[in-house]
Amino acid sequence: MGSMSGQVGDLSPSQERALAQHMKFRKQQDLDNILAWQPSEVVRLYEPSGFCGHDREGSPVWYHIIRGLDLKGLLLSVSKQELLRFNFWSLELLLRDCEQQSQKLGKKVEKISTVFDFEGLSLRHLWKPGVELVQEFFSALEANYPEILKNLIVVKAPKLFPVAFNLIKPYITEETRRKVLILGGNWKQELLKFISPDQLPVEFGGTMTDPDGNPKCLTKINYGGDVPQHYFLRNHVRVQYDHQATVGRGSSLQVDNEILFPGCVLRWQFASDGGDIGFGVFLKTKMGERQRAAEMTEVLASQRYNAHMVPEDGSLTCTEAGVYILRFDNTYSLIHPKHISYTVEVLLPDQTSLEKIEKF
Repeated sequence: MGSMSGQVGDLSPSQERALAQHMKFRKQQDLDNILAWQPSEVVRLYEPSGFCGHDREGSPVWYHIIRGLDLKGLLLSVSKQELLRFNFWSLELLLRDCEQQSQKLGKKVEKISTVFDFEGLSLRHLWKPGVELVQEFFSALEANYPEILKNLIVVKAPKLFPVAFNLIKPYITEETRRKVLILGGNWKQELLKFISPDQLPVEFGGTMTDPDGNPKCLTKINYGGDVPQHYFLRNHVRVQYDHQATVGRGSSLQVDNEILFPGCVLRWQFASDGGDIGFGVFLKTKMGERQRAAEMTEVLASQRYNAHMVPEDGSLTCTEAGVYILRFDNTYSLIHPKHISYTVEVLLPDQTSLEKIEKF
């Protein structure tokens, strides 16, 4: 039933490899029995997606509600494998619906439409382990369900969208990138070109409601939310760090990052060994020389973090160009040096979607 199984005729070596990989994937994920699988309670309640109605060509529509996506909460509660499996399970359910639609309409229905509601996208959605999960999902989707997506319709995309999209872009093919449709302020009228009103929830500009009249169609679409802590199985997700350093007793370490234009996001994660560590972000006011914290512009106030117990992570949107300093502060400790592990990255916006959003 997966979209790669089909006619095996004369395959090129690369097609043979892809098919062998796909058969391995089907076996690993136990896709032949996946429809009988049940996700755990936390995933069922807090994975913000669902399918609702069909587009004008009869394809099922898969909704994703970004504001309800608490990636950190989910990854503290279940394994990455289960979250990936949930999405493959959803895809197999959608493919089963395609088969039913094909029989019902007497024509081949093989693709699905997707609607991504990006309202409420914020820096917390750029948390590295969470982004890596999404990247892994898109890689698997491209490898094992090629051409399954008819379109990726994006509504209510905020200023941060081009940065988020740029993180996913390398993991999708050129063809899939062309299917991304970013709709502007009149997105409700635009959506009706793809989906007729009776198949579109009131929340998205149509006339469809739940049996009790709810405009959000909650029986079909899960809007997610923050995962309650009682589901957490661990207090942090293990991560790899790019750098190690020792911050001597009574001293501090400065890590420079040059930001060339506004709108970039600075993202970091760190852990300390030997006790807590101070951390703050500053903007240099003079180039070429090391400045003391007091001489620079404070962007994120320095405070002490128990990063020896739970690793720390964060990000900020740089509103202006310049050299941003991540400062690890051990000046208060006169006896103990601190060993730190850290990763810092500059996330750039995708230019094409940036220009598009600025026009809206």
